[in-house]
Amino acid sequence: RLAEAINRLAAERRGLEADMARMVAEASGKVAQQRDQLGALMAELDQSVVVCNPEGRILLYNERARALCRRLSQAPASAGGAELIGLGRSIFAVIDPARIAHAREVVERRIARGAATPSARFVTTTPAGHLLQVSLAPVRTAGAAAASGFVLLLDDITESYAASSRQSRRLVELTEAGRASLAGIQAALDMLDYPDLDAAERDRFHEVVRAELAALTARLGALDADAALDRLARWPLQEMLGADLATAAAQRITAVTGRAVDTTEAAGEATGEVWLRVDSFALIEALACLAARLVAVVPDAALSLRLVPDGAWAHLDLAWTGAAGGDRLAGGQGEAIRLGEAGVSLTIRDIAERHGGELWLGRDAAAASSFFRFLLPVAAAEETGASLPARPEFYDFDLFALSDASRALEDCPLDALACTIFDTETTGLDPAGGDEILQIGAVRVVNGRILASERFDQLVDPRRSIPEASIPFHGITPDMVRGQPALAEVLPAFAAFAADTVLVGHNVAFDLRFFELKAAATGVAFTQPVLDTLLLASVAQPHEPSQSMEAIAARLGVEVTGRHSALGDALTTAEIFVRLLPALRQRDILTLGQARQACETSLYARLRY
Repeated sequence: RLAEAINRLAAERRGLEADMARMVAEASGKVAQQRDQLGALMAELDQSVVVCNPEGRILLYNERARALCRRLSQAPASAGGAELIGLGRSIFAVIDPARIAHAREVVERRIARGAATPSARFVTTTPAGHLLQVSLAPVRTAGAAAASGFVLLLDDITESYAASSRQSRRLVELTEAGRASLAGIQAALDMLDYPDLDAAERDRFHEVVRAELAALTARLGALDADAALDRLARWPLQEMLGADLATAAAQRITAVTGRAVDTTEAAGEATGEVWLRVDSFALIEALACLAARLVAVVPDAALSLRLVPDGAWAHLDLAWTGAAGGDRLAGGQGEAIRLGEAGVSLTIRDIAERHGGELWLGRDAAAASSFFRFLLPVAAAEETGASLPARPEFYDFDLFALSDASRALEDCPLDALACTIFDTETTGLDPAGGDEILQIGAVRVVNGRILASERFDQLVDPRRSIPEASIPFHGITPDMVRGQPALAEVLPAFAAFAADTVLVGHNVAFDLRFFELKAAATGVAFTQPVLDTLLLASVAQPHEPSQSMEAIAARLGVEVTGRHSALGDALTTAEIFVRLLPALRQRDILTLGQARQACETSLYARLRY
């Protein structure tokens, strides 16, 4: 009976454990689903969004925010704004901490007064001279007395402010010049009231009036033209797949004219995925208006749409066979159309110019067809790597719990570090003997997670020949580095990327020796803590016969890809580093300080370059 009772208790325990595992799995699945939904939402937002913990460390941002920081960056282009934004980095590199502190005080006062949705807004300048409009709102947790962080919405208003300033300056200039012209006209009219003026003097005063009126008209015309250019320059354009635009335009043309439109040359596989930057609504309305005029002039016209990419631009043609139409159709480009019930009235040519392009009427004699051609901008493609995830991870909510004030870096757990994992490719193995860096690649690891989207990858012109014998190892040829920036430009950019992080590499003393020898020439010195996966592996797995990258990767189940490319080796090293953390914990190596002390005991720590 005792055995039966024990078995019943054991069975109940197993059942409870199974139930607990099921509930944990369900909760984890819901959290993962919510995380993916948040990632999708953030990716689609047009606004630049950054979420920070109370100390200003970035724990979430979206692609718009990263693109904004590229524009704000003062570092060399290779850094891509990464010195300003990244998980675990401080937002104070972008925004003055005093402005943030003041905005948070405003928010706290509004919370104290019972505001339901407290927020603060301010405008600040960046070191690069840009004007940022910032909205700050708190991240509040139920039951917590203080905010656990804050959300920032960022908007670069530099261009709009400059346009507004230009407009104000033009109005002031017009007012001052207008007063002078009106004064001249008034004086001339007063003189014309004298009855004893002879004919010559009367003609002279009439000429003064005409000249001043012409000058005033010209100034008004110039003001209107400049204002129109500003409006066009500031008009928002959205990215749209060319095939989708052609399909939507064809449906609209059919609805307006009752004619079918052939989209084979615009929405078929032959055109590929051509992305355009367009005001799709205005452009479709312009095409429909042109098609309606075309059908009225050429009743038997067979309509088609075709899309042809041409470098940074694309040709979108509304084509037809039959009579050309000539002068009767050319005038349609100046026809005004109204966009929406309460929309503005624009000509079709205005809509083309709004896209920075042109519109013209052409004839293809060989195909016996004519066309209206819109020249449209192609959306710039983002440069992505093969291993870049489908949706980059720009968030890490564990950063809410970090506290720089309460924990020194040496006592920071290894799995809570912000690290830059890097590698270099060189012309040879003798840094003191004249060999030079050919490539630097790096990726970030924050809180034990590899952030494949936060990467650095730059070829370097060594300003010397590349030995033929080394090319099979790194695959970098003289043609590949010709025209690339020199190390004096690349190293500061990499230093900006790696700032405020721990440097991690495999056999990192070799790479650091190259950096050290270039410190005087480049003015760059790397003073942050350094970890070496070769040393860490020798401590975590001391009895293994080989500590090469391939051997360590094989033991840890890491797939080696892109070997002997700087970025490929950096990604492999990052995987090795993350998978070494559990083995180090088993040896009670938990913090950065403990890891550095343990590495000093490794035989491999005696290597010098």
